[in-house]
Amino acid sequence: MSRAVALRGALPPGTQAVAAGTVVLGGASYLHLALAGHSLPTRDMAGVSVLWTILMSVGIGLFFPIEQELTRIVAARAVRGQGAGPVLRRAALLTTGVLVPVLGLMAAAARPLAGLLFHGDRALLAALGAAFAAMACCYLTRGILAGLGRFGAYGTQLGLDGSLRVLLAVGLAVAGPHSALAFSLVLTAAPLLALLATLPVTVRAARPGPPIGWSRLLGGLGLLICSTLLAQWMVSAAVVSVQLLDAADVDLIAALLSALVLARVPIFVFGALQASLLSGLASWAAQGQHAAFTALLRRAALAVALLSLALGLPALALGPWLIRLLFAAPSVLTRADFLWLALGTFCYLLAMVLGQGLIVLHRHRVQLACWALGTAVLVAVTLLPGGLATLVCLAYAAGTAATVAGMLLGLLRRPGAPERAGEAPRTLDAV
Repeated sequence: MSRAVALRGALPPGTQAVAAGTVVLGGASYLHLALAGHSLPTRDMAGVSVLWTILMSVGIGLFFPIEQELTRIVAARAVRGQGAGPVLRRAALLTTGVLVPVLGLMAAAARPLAGLLFHGDRALLAALGAAFAAMACCYLTRGILAGLGRFGAYGTQLGLDGSLRVLLAVGLAVAGPHSALAFSLVLTAAPLLALLATLPVTVRAARPGPPIGWSRLLGGLGLLICSTLLAQWMVSAAVVSVQLLDAADVDLIAALLSALVLARVPIFVFGALQASLLSGLASWAAQGQHAAFTALLRRAALAVALLSLALGLPALALGPWLIRLLFAAPSVLTRADFLWLALGTFCYLLAMVLGQGLIVLHRHRVQLACWALGTAVLVAVTLLPGGLATLVCLAYAAGTAATVAGMLLGLLRRPGAPERAGEAPRTLDAV
């Protein structure tokens, strides 16, 4: 059996539909940045890059956990034949409650934030706020769609978002205003238009059902947000660590930025698996099918192992040459550095898989503790004596490996009583 066939067999249902949209959106994101880079002067492009980076780190850290919690809750209700309408209404209020304080803080500190991030351009700060709002709305609806197994609509939203980003960016590059603000507003317009196109499906799918208490939505959300922010930090810590410890080594910073683009490719591809995995795990747990729950976790772990092997080996063999060819990066990283980056990415993906299991079993605190443990290990290794380039790459691998080890222990520990009546017992026989 070929590696590709094995990978397809390990994937949960719905992955292929989401994968198509993920590929379009991911490719469009890079193309959008490339068109902006060829259309804007360096100073303006720096503003777009900073906005994009903050959106992809802080924005995901704040709003992606809402999708994860909704997917878990809605999938469990679907198994019991309960409609998701009340969940959608409560979750919309919850999303607003997260978004409004963020926008309020940005408005209150507009002058210093714009000076720190965008050379004083408050219009770009406003564009960042608008992009946060668009992202929050998209994750809200995707959580409902994933929980209900509507992966066709889920993938359609992703694909439309990506297609519109390309169309708008091309239009700006060819005939539109060559301004940082215009290219930044693409990150608001495209997702909102894609959301509007799939909103009727979301509303129709969210049938009436029994009410849901705030505690069900809020119970693990804060912990999940903290976990997601730590995970986002860990995957980009190498560059930040060099910036903090030796900012003058611009060659190493540039090379690590380029290397992490290659290292993150499997993480990007994993996005196609994540929504369907969480929905499937939540459904099996709600039915008390613990053997099926464990089997799905194992298949997902196999999928990320095959994915890491398929994409990690070329990066390991050709990484130093590829970053010079694609990004004109300085030749300061070795194949050994790329080996640590590849191993770190594999462990990161495995931690993402195991983390989905912990979420479904309501072990949010365990997941957060594991990411905190991994972060502590990463910092400790980074501060060891030795060559900084090797240490930051090794620290990424060590930190993610420690996170995986903690999560395995968290999944294997003996279960306690269910948290609430009607929820699946928090149990797992073996992983």
